Amino acid sequence: MLMHNPPHPGEVLKELCLEPLGLTVTEAAKALGVSRKTLSAIINGKSGISPEMAVRLSIAFNTSSESWLNQQSQYDLWQAEQRRKELHVTQLSAS
Repeated sequence: MLMHNPPHPGEVLKELCLEPLGLTVTEAAKALGVSRKTLSAIINGKSGISPEMAVRLSIAFNTSSESWLNQQSQYDLWQAEQRRKELHVTQLSAS
């Protein structure tokens, strides 16, 4: 089980990539080849990082696409684990 609440990758993108470079959402979106609305949704935690966006980010910021997808996966899994008791799943096992 994960021990802490990982940040949304959009928060990481904003704090570690955009802010240090002094980039606006509009400037970064243009450089990434996506709409401002698309990038804003990611930064604000309303959308996740898709494989294509991970590749775009890896090119723009000289990072690995895997690192972006791993961040998204860790965030999504932690969120799902918080709702574990609401899932109403019956445990199955071989007899």
